[in-house]
Amino acid sequence: MMIPKWRYIASALGILTAVHLLLSITHPTYSSYTSPAFLRGSAGLDYMQKHDPSIGNLVVPPGSVPRNHTDPNRRKANAVYVILVRNSDLWEIASSIKQHEDRFNWWANYDYVFLNEEPFDDEFKEHTQRLTNAKCHYGLIEHDHWYQPDWIDEEKATAAREEMIRKKVIYGHSVPYRNMCRFNSGFFFRHPLLASYDYYWRIEPGVKFFCDLSYDPFLVMQDEKKVYGFTISLFEYIETIPTLWEATKDFIKANPQYIPEDNAMDFISDDGGETYNRCHFWSNFEIGDLNFWRSEAYMKYFEHLDNAGGFYYERWGDAPVHSIGAALFAPKE
Repeated sequence: MMIPKWRYIASALGILTAVHLLLSITHPTYSSYTSPAFLRGSAGLDYMQKHDPSIGNLVVPPGSVPRNHTDPNRRKANAVYVILVRNSDLWEIASSIKQHEDRFNWWANYDYVFLNEEPFDDEFKEHTQRLTNAKCHYGLIEHDHWYQPDWIDEEKATAAREEMIRKKVIYGHSVPYRNMCRFNSGFFFRHPLLASYDYYWRIEPGVKFFCDLSYDPFLVMQDEKKVYGFTISLFEYIETIPTLWEATKDFIKANPQYIPEDNAMDFISDDGGETYNRCHFWSNFEIGDLNFWRSEAYMKYFEHLDNAGGFYYERWGDAPVHSIGAALFAPKE
């Protein structure tokens, strides 16, 4: 008896579907084990290591890379990745590092510095080091560099937070968020673990890296004498910085010697410096010259802002502070 052709076709489709299903189970896609839901599981990293040969024993992803990438004497900048993170952020930062290694650092091999206001636990250290062949350093943030200073008027700061809660300002309620903004604005580049480096690349938990990098951004910064790099600029919430620009103008008036004539004031002000247009570089990604932040001009500027108390009486973010600093104190080219 002849078997109808449609049965052969149906059988073939069934076999193909079964094979596809089997492969999808035994060879999961990248996104399946880096999704936030999966990474919250305690077996997340073990699963990644079991099913992905690029963890611990890195493989070459597709795309061109420098011909000398395997040369141990390949020219590199004196640079490092800076990651401000808590132990509880392990799986989110593991995803970020995994992607960054796949896109760039598997061949660039720059070190990582992890910073935390509390000591890193052994689990965090073990799992993050497994994700890279580069060296990882784990540092504790100095108490006075993180926590709200004693001289802040807590009654005034509390009233400001309550008003922001009423206005539904993002992170308006949070003291830890303000600690983070202040630390990133004026202290991260002073940490002893960063003392020997010239350039940094900021990486945060949960960020995505979509494209392979076949060049070294650190060398671009170094060779072209750039001090700050970013990926996006947007407008800051005015409710978080109502007096930031007034404090900045006070500093400029008192310290004109720090402002080069060819600055980028026109990027941050549409009326010659009278007002701030709220445009700022978003600092979730930033790459920069550590010595620029260590410069006398920027250090004096941060001290002026810190003494004004706006990190706690308002909610000054490190993004507008960095943006204003870069625009004012660096020649615009």
